[in-house]
Amino acid sequence: MDGKISSSIMCSSFRKLEEELRLLEELRIEYIHVDIMDGHFVPNFTLGPDFVRAVRSMTSLPMDIHLMVENPESWIGPFKPREGDIVTIHQEATVHLQRALSMIRDTGARAGVALNPATPLCTIEHVLDDVDLVLIMTVNPGYAGQKLVPATLKKITETCVLARNSGRNAEIEVDGNVSFENAEKMRRAGADIFVAGTSSLYHRELGIGEAAARLRKAISVPKEIHC
Repeated sequence: MDGKISSSIMCSSFRKLEEELRLLEELRIEYIHVDIMDGHFVPNFTLGPDFVRAVRSMTSLPMDIHLMVENPESWIGPFKPREGDIVTIHQEATVHLQRALSMIRDTGARAGVALNPATPLCTIEHVLDDVDLVLIMTVNPGYAGQKLVPATLKKITETCVLARNSGRNAEIEVDGNVSFENAEKMRRAGADIFVAGTSSLYHRELGIGEAAARLRKAISVPKEIHC
């Protein structure tokens, strides 16, 4: 199965949001990636429940809600997750990780756990039964336009092995400097879902259609590991 694209809506033109959402539907983009930042867990503020509600009124594409926030347990409910959505929280953001993941799954959404570049995989080993997706941050979270942390490519593969050995059919998502070149490397390393922002889908020198075609080609290569 080829890789999937999760379009980083933070990088879109808000003045033309509805038009761009229709284009993403035509291009069969799989998810709308929504970055939620609280100014504490990461040094930036972005978007919120009202924005997600507005996007839902314009498209039927499922939401990929990335909660880069402290105490994510209190943020799950306001976004009203739906079946088919993904809600991802950070391992580093809560001391009650298993409880928070269970809360997400109780809504009918798929539960994701994210790891920053320096966070070891062993920290999620005992919550894999509650995880549908592991998000590997390939940059440090908080800002667009950063360079890939090279060590995260190996981490993608290690995550695949961990999920496989645990018997979980968890997908691997990647977020951060998902350029056309890096996306192919990430796919070969074992990634399934690619958060596409200014490095690819919203590339300043390409239209979204052309960029999507180039990204599809990059993530259609075979994995070099069976996850």
